[in-house]
Amino acid sequence: MNEGKTRVKNNIWQKGYVQVYTGNGKGKTTAALGLAVRAAGAGLRVFIGQFVKGMEYSEIVALRRFEDLITVKQYGSGCYIYNRPEVADIIAAENGLDEVREVIHSGNYKVVILDEANIATYFSLFSVGKLLALIDSRPDDVELVITGRKADQRVIERADLVTEMQEVRHYYVRGVEARHGIES
Repeated sequence: MNEGKTRVKNNIWQKGYVQVYTGNGKGKTTAALGLAVRAAGAGLRVFIGQFVKGMEYSEIVALRRFEDLITVKQYGSGCYIYNRPEVADIIAAENGLDEVREVIHSGNYKVVILDEANIATYFSLFSVGKLLALIDSRPDDVELVITGRKADQRVIERADLVTEMQEVRHYYVRGVEARHGIES
């Protein structure tokens, strides 16, 4: 009986899939980081490239405990969701996408998470075409997770799994700011 379970586990990584977590609801990054912890628990190496974000959030601090299995790099200077990105933001994101392309093809990571890549394309930090090319060039055994609001329809169509987080109610509208350990 164990032989069958082992066979299934060994077959899992013969094929990686593309997952997209999008929508206006809370939880896209949280879901991706949960997957990262699960993968690390199974002994898989994970790379997380965070676009737009450039601050040290609580989850980054926590993930340092997995530093032998989870690598996190940020390719942003901070939040500017209500402003226009500066040239430095675009350069950081494009350079980050180039680095992630190398990571995906390095063979060192089985799970690669592109946190906020959807919003990066929305703000034209890099083109949807470049993100699609990255998806298409991904080795078959790499699981690719792309998060962020406003996923382009072409990215959704390329994905094997799409989850849309839908906001039903959020305490932000009542003036509750991001709380340390919960939202930041």
